[in-house]
Amino acid sequence: LRSRTPKRCACVETNLFTSGHFHDPRGSFRSVNMFTARRKIQKDKAAEPDEFEESVAQALFDLEATNAELKADLKDLHICSAKEVDVASGRKAIVIGIPFRLLKPFHKIQQRLVRELEKKFSGKDVVLVANRRVLHVPSSGLRSARPRSRTLTAVHEAILEDLVYPTEIVGKRQRFRNDGSKVMKVLLDPKERNSSEYKLETFGGVYKKLTGKDVVFEYPVQES
Repeated sequence: LRSRTPKRCACVETNLFTSGHFHDPRGSFRSVNMFTARRKIQKDKAAEPDEFEESVAQALFDLEATNAELKADLKDLHICSAKEVDVASGRKAIVIGIPFRLLKPFHKIQQRLVRELEKKFSGKDVVLVANRRVLHVPSSGLRSARPRSRTLTAVHEAILEDLVYPTEIVGKRQRFRNDGSKVMKVLLDPKERNSSEYKLETFGGVYKKLTGKDVVFEYPVQES
């Protein structure tokens, strides 16, 4: 009897962040420059970082070298992209893409790290978003072969959580405008209001840039 080889699901990957992967594509390049700022950014497919990404990598390298609180934790961390985006009221934000497998180590120091980076990039909000890949299953494929965490909906939900971390999301509501378009209202834990309120417009602007969806971040109305 012939043994049948199970058919593999032909899935197509889409990366919301244009740079991704978690391996080091530089090979010997990295071994020669292992003590330079370039080792703090590792892009997909041996792509070279642009000038802005190099400036963010340099800031991380400087913090690792000079900040006693962050030095040990930053030693083994790197990013995979950095973008400057326009958000509401003429403000700019810096969106830093990090490898998904490094999300927890970054979360450990995120509040301190973001605070230091915002000092270095004066006047710009800094947010960290994990690099995730969406698996699109073609019409001939098996949907059961795709993990829920790799669906577009799940990835968009995860981006919301990344943007507001460490503030927790306590509710979501879908609203329809008069023109029929939809906007999601995301309710944040009011206990973190003092540390997150100044970034509400940034959260909405960055989410729109990454997903094309409108979101309003606010806090639940407290009953008197």
